Amino acid sequence: MFKIFTDTGASLPPEIIHQYDLEVLPLFYTVDGVEYPSQETSNATLEGKAFYDALRNGATSRTSMVNIAVFCDAFEKSLSQGFDVLYIGISSGVSGTYQASMLAAQEMAEQYPERKIIALDTHAASLGEGLPVLYAAQLKNAGSSLEETVTKTQENYSNICQYFTVEDLIYLKRGGRISGAAALVGNIMQIKPILMGTEEGQIALYRKERGWKRTLEALLIIYEKLASDKSKPMGIAHADNQEDAKFLADKLRECGQQGEIHTVFFDPVTGSHVGPGAIALFFYGTHR
Repeated sequence: MFKIFTDTGASLPPEIIHQYDLEVLPLFYTVDGVEYPSQETSNATLEGKAFYDALRNGATSRTSMVNIAVFCDAFEKSLSQGFDVLYIGISSGVSGTYQASMLAAQEMAEQYPERKIIALDTHAASLGEGLPVLYAAQLKNAGSSLEETVTKTQENYSNICQYFTVEDLIYLKRGGRISGAAALVGNIMQIKPILMGTEEGQIALYRKERGWKRTLEALLIIYEKLASDKSKPMGIAHADNQEDAKFLADKLRECGQQGEIHTVFFDPVTGSHVGPGAIALFFYGTHR
């Protein structure tokens, strides 16, 4: 028996979390100095539209990883009940959370040498992380062993494509992705970057477009070019931009996407770095 853990960076809807009995650890963020756990089950959170409205109104947000103590406490609860542990987490290329999970796993292994504790780095965030978690949960429910689930999940996330764009470059500038001058010029010229998640789990510039509509159309072209199996599930994450998320979902159906399209808000930790209006596609491709 084993338990599957992930973090709120996976942006999984509550119904999926409950359906598969997933353990979700909170990343944390602060808005104007007030700290919140990034999870919809807490009454103290500032989530969804409220969070992005706060950013639009000038609030400043900072983010932090899941720390070792949180991992140890969560892992120990399952380990003490006789469960092995599988953590499937946010990219080490954008967060120190995976490293913290590894340190916690080492500490817990000393206390529970008879148990297995495995941590996987998806090299992804949002639904690029969430889709492999869902896949692993489905394998587990179908009776797969821990070892088989690990092997197949690693194969599963190796070809998940992550492409996204942003409405305002200032949030990428604050995160150190681009310079202040580039953000200023880009916003004035209506230049929109299309960014991608790399194999190493970092963020890289894929190309630039001028104008929002052309940028959304370019995302669809990327999907058409790289999608390997249109019957598999895919994801759309948005930072309070439901209109364009629906536009992309409708166009994806026209492009032949037959699998389920999971549409979610970017969680606040990821959303802090992309800003209001950002939108992303996550799908299974021929390569990342």
